[in-house]
Amino acid sequence: MVKAVEKGKLELPTDVEKWLTNALIYPGIQILPLTPQIAVESTRLPGNFYKDPADQIIVATARIYDCPLITFDHAILQYPHVELLP
Repeated sequence: MVKAVEKGKLELPTDVEKWLTNALIYPGIQILPLTPQIAVESTRLPGNFYKDPADQIIVATARIYDCPLITFDHAILQYPHVELLP
């Protein structure tokens, strides 16, 4: 997310550090660690998922933690092996 802001692909209403601090106040919102299990899963995603390492890690994390994603990313939206929230 921070890289998307840096590259101009995502615009936030405030600076990214403040936005993250505010986001982490909400119940259930947390930053998850990159574990060896997630790193390995990111290289073994089922089906055809494109080769963006950051997106592979995001999808692998969602699969390992069994949590849905909210995204506008076209490639992730088209990937049938991850749960998405509408």
